[in-house]
Amino acid sequence: MTNLMTTSDPIPPQTLAEMIAYYRARAAEYDAWFYRQGRYDRGEENNRRWFVETEIVAAALEEAKLQGHVLELACGTGIWTQRLLPQATRITAIDASPEVIEINRGKLNDPRVTYVQADLFSWKPSEKYDGIFFGFWLSHVPRERLDAFWKKVAEALRPGGKVFFVDSLRCHTSTAVDHRLPESGQLMTRRLDDGREFQVVKNFYEPREIEAAAHSAGMRMSVQSSGEYFLFGDGAL
Repeated sequence: MTNLMTTSDPIPPQTLAEMIAYYRARAAEYDAWFYRQGRYDRGEENNRRWFVETEIVAAALEEAKLQGHVLELACGTGIWTQRLLPQATRITAIDASPEVIEINRGKLNDPRVTYVQADLFSWKPSEKYDGIFFGFWLSHVPRERLDAFWKKVAEALRPGGKVFFVDSLRCHTSTAVDHRLPESGQLMTRRLDDGREFQVVKNFYEPREIEAAAHSAGMRMSVQSSGEYFLFGDGAL
């Protein structure tokens, strides 16, 4: 697949649908990325750095103290849901993929977690939450939808509610050995183990962009880097 879009081109609905299809098809492979297995194994030194940085982010998440009723957007296979459970009273976990929801449910098997299958681009919050978390989701938000996304986050928070997110920095060793990061535009070609290819939205936002969008939605937000691999931020309404 060839990326013919420029940075300013809006992402069409069919591309967002293709991204959902990709994550549904990738459900059983997803954890290999996070745990640096198979095509994501980048050698001992890179892997070591990756896991050091994941613990930096995990420590920051623990310090942020997302307590009470926590909303997890794009909950995936439960890697971060597990990290949220020790402090949360209950979690509402949303994802567009029923396949990853089932993996998440199987890992946690915890009655405090309620799962909702929904497309986050059309989902609207029906209640207020004490905290909101999203891991590796913000980079999939098209640039033309960034402000609207942060307004949706603010709408779902109680006054004083907290937000924490983690996402990817631009680093070629963060992805599979047969993936190439985009030089420009908002799209990236992703390949599954069986060779099938999909186009997904992949934006590497600067901290100031994220902070400005959150601020315009009425939130305080501070964004920082773990080093090579991750961008993370915490804030409040």
